Amino acid sequence: MISLMTSGGVALWLAVLSTPLLIRWLVKNNIGQQIREDGPQVHIAKAGTPTMGGIGIVAAVIVGYLAAHAIPKVTFSRSGTLIMMAILGAALIGFADDWIKVRHRRSLGLNKRAKFGAQIGLGLLFSLLAVYWAHASTTLSFTRYNSIGLHMGTGVWVVWATVIIAAAANAVNLTDGLDGLAAGSSTFCFACLAIIGYWQYRHFAIYHVADALDLALASVALAGACLGFLWWNAAPAKIFMGDTGSLSIGSGLAALCLLMNLDLLLAVIGGLFVIITLSVVIQVISFRVFHRRVFLMAPLHHHFELMGWPETTVIVRFWILASLFAALGLGIFYGDYLSVGKF
Repeated sequence: MISLMTSGGVALWLAVLSTPLLIRWLVKNNIGQQIREDGPQVHIAKAGTPTMGGIGIVAAVIVGYLAAHAIPKVTFSRSGTLIMMAILGAALIGFADDWIKVRHRRSLGLNKRAKFGAQIGLGLLFSLLAVYWAHASTTLSFTRYNSIGLHMGTGVWVVWATVIIAAAANAVNLTDGLDGLAAGSSTFCFACLAIIGYWQYRHFAIYHVADALDLALASVALAGACLGFLWWNAAPAKIFMGDTGSLSIGSGLAALCLLMNLDLLLAVIGGLFVIITLSVVIQVISFRVFHRRVFLMAPLHHHFELMGWPETTVIVRFWILASLFAALGLGIFYGDYLSVGKF
């Protein structure tokens, strides 16, 4: 428990205290957000706001995770190390995307093929290391490794995990459109996973997640870093996380669920991200097939903005949805624990 508090506490305070320093450096180097021309007009005023705040989030996560291992008898694991590698890899992809936007003064960074190809490459590397190095389970899971009982095999699981990594990264990236929306929503998800990880650690006989405690430490470090960053990212935002932050958060979320055998429960815990992603999919399909838009603008949060909802109203209501989805995921997990008769 002390290690969990250390990981989350160090990550939180490092994010809170270091982000102002990062903001000053970004302002000094004229690294500001480029706004989409086809986005809501009220967002034009946000042009120039420091971006790439994800650098601070990732740094806080890693330092918080490392600090927890200063506690006696808390050891590093391959699974925990793999989570940090996935976060760092995704952050590098996001950094490249953000840097191109800043350098060329445009709202588009890496082209779609390069960005998607890099994400697939990261997903494949993570998946192969998860199987052959961290010895992850290759069964399709919901609340535990044997909750469904479908053995996917190494090849299929690698493809499955790669898709999940890329999908989650892009889902959080799509959600990062309003001040504090992605950071606040992600905090609920990681807090939920921290609780689940600790529970798996205490009940190894049921869940068979050998590195559950280390995964819980990674989860709580992510929760603390997102919460600390939110202090400065809350409306009106003093800094944006950029793709550096959103891609690393999404990849970390997916990687944790895959190694904790919560493949399908990810869609519940991160339900808000799923809904926002579906709004984009529906909008694109409807426009291309029927030449009509379902929403005033996609992703979904912009639709409500154009309906006249104040930005803070949209953010808080979506936070409520995110918290309810995380609570539902936690409830489903605990309900399954009760169903196997272990108290």
